[in-house]
Amino acid sequence: MRIVVIGGSGHIGSFLVPRLVRAGHEVVSLSRGTSTPYTGGEEWSHVERVIADREQEDRDGVFADRIARLRADVVVDLLCFTLGSATALVERLRGETGHLVGCGSVWRAGPSTSLPISEEDAPPPVGEYGIQKDRIARLLADETASGGLVTTTLHPGHISGPGWAPIGPTGNLDPAVWSTLAAGETLLVPGLGAETMHHVHADDVAQAFELAITHRDAAGGEDFFVTAAHGLNVRGYAELAAGWFGRAANLEHVSWETFREGLAPEHAEASWEHLSRSQVFSVERARRLLGYEPRYSVVDTVRESVRRLIDEGTVRVPQPMVV
Repeated sequence: MRIVVIGGSGHIGSFLVPRLVRAGHEVVSLSRGTSTPYTGGEEWSHVERVIADREQEDRDGVFADRIARLRADVVVDLLCFTLGSATALVERLRGETGHLVGCGSVWRAGPSTSLPISEEDAPPPVGEYGIQKDRIARLLADETASGGLVTTTLHPGHISGPGWAPIGPTGNLDPAVWSTLAAGETLLVPGLGAETMHHVHADDVAQAFELAITHRDAAGGEDFFVTAAHGLNVRGYAELAAGWFGRAANLEHVSWETFREGLAPEHAEASWEHLSRSQVFSVERARRLLGYEPRYSVVDTVRESVRRLIDEGTVRVPQPMVV
């Protein structure tokens, strides 16, 4: 099949595009610039590259036409963030493309009320990002239910992998967290540390997208949460990470007000956004309908990412990992 991947050089696309090439598909990777994918490999020499600024072309009303002209059997949309953009693409591809597979987010679900969260009982989203992702997913499902374009939406957890920073034990991207744990120093934790997060390796997300493409009939009109098999809470995550450096986690539980005082505003806000949701997800639907089986545990996923950051000098720690 001819498959267009919008956002092909990003976190998911870097793993998905080579998978699709290996499976024998003709792949077109569309990205905003000429950035290097996070994974290399001979597969990229078989990929058609297209450069386009989606945000600008959406404003100009030409992006959906550009995608339609590529004459794809399948369009994988990894970069849709607004209902208007999704609507324009659906309306243009209706009757011309066999399958539109969109990337949502676990944040289409709001703060947890019971765990694990499934597609059937996801609480209403909060925040503009989650609300838009939820609206897009509903648009796509309604489109298929009404007999229009066949669509599928996959909702990844906190995507991690080699080459970029993972969401850390306190729910943010602060690199100092890893240095603190590696040194055995005191790490401030808001509340009891029982709040949960659910990561996923980028290659497992790519696996799910490939499965959705392969099993179009089972995936059509469906939504799937895509995460690792298990999540972690703040306390357990910090203890595991400290152990990578032969340390025990030295945690000090403080109020949110005290926690925020010692952080840059962007890190404090990220911590609140992640930890206030306190989410863990079920992947049973993806297992049952697609055959999805995550290859990477949360621990393996995050450790691989942190190890790469240390090797590259992005994160500085007082001693090397012991595992």
